[in-house]
Amino acid sequence: MQERQRKSWSELSPQQRRLVFVLIPVQLGLLAAALRDVVRRPADQLSAPKPLWVAVCFVNIVGPITYFVFGRKRGAGA
Repeated sequence: MQERQRKSWSELSPQQRRLVFVLIPVQLGLLAAALRDVVRRPADQLSAPKPLWVAVCFVNIVGPITYFVFGRKRGAGA
């Protein structure tokens, strides 16, 4: 199996650079929203302990999305 090398900023195409600038605010916004929700939501309305969900939220874009899909119990906070 061939190992992928990380590209430097100068090696990225203009389209790839634009994508980075679009994804950074999306990632930070999702992270902030998920962390805010974890902190404010009572622990009994979460499907796992709060510290676990805080850690999951820091896993790139996938973490906050996972929290919003699976972390909150159905009907909680409505």
